[in-house]
Amino acid sequence: RSQGLAEFEEALDRLARAPATAHFISRKLAVYWMSDSPPPALVERMVQTFAHSDGDIAATLRTLFTAPEFARAADRKFKDPMRYVVSSVRLAYDGRVILNAGPMINWLARMGEPLYGHQTPDGYPMTEADWASPGQMETRFEVARAIGSGSAGLFRTEGPQPMQRPAFPQLANALSYEAMAQTLGPATRQALAQAASPQEWNTLLLSSPEFMNR
Repeated sequence: RSQGLAEFEEALDRLARAPATAHFISRKLAVYWMSDSPPPALVERMVQTFAHSDGDIAATLRTLFTAPEFARAADRKFKDPMRYVVSSVRLAYDGRVILNAGPMINWLARMGEPLYGHQTPDGYPMTEADWASPGQMETRFEVARAIGSGSAGLFRTEGPQPMQRPAFPQLANALSYEAMAQTLGPATRQALAQAASPQEWNTLLLSSPEFMNR
């Protein structure tokens, strides 16, 4: 005899407590926060925490964040399309309310990560190999140019009295750039110094190797 909702909840509990679930979630968390190839020993410790805490994500993350391997990991993780688009817009227009998110949604679709578009529950991939193909990078350069030149249409509204879009962003003067400037390599600094216009400077920064990583 079916027990209705109770039977459904029991099935979820069984899935959540399965060893495969603990390993899948632990490795997903490590890949997202640490690196594309997290140390297996660290993932195993996260698995044990997940199992012993009955699936407590906070406890599992605590095991990750306090691990010596995490502290020694290189501070480099390639941005997936969502992070790249959002971080670009935030750097360019921090404090402004985007009036037209259509361009951002289109960029995500072109780069293979459409909003709510993944058909299976495993989510979009999170490794550099999945998002750094030549076609992907070409689209990112186009996004950088559109945002850097102020022509992305993020502030263009429909109607008889469309709101005026702001001028192109002045990224060199942004407070957030001051902290980022310390992370730029010599090649990027040289390219920025040779920019022929503020728009080109913006484009070069948003398409730089350093900005591709979080």
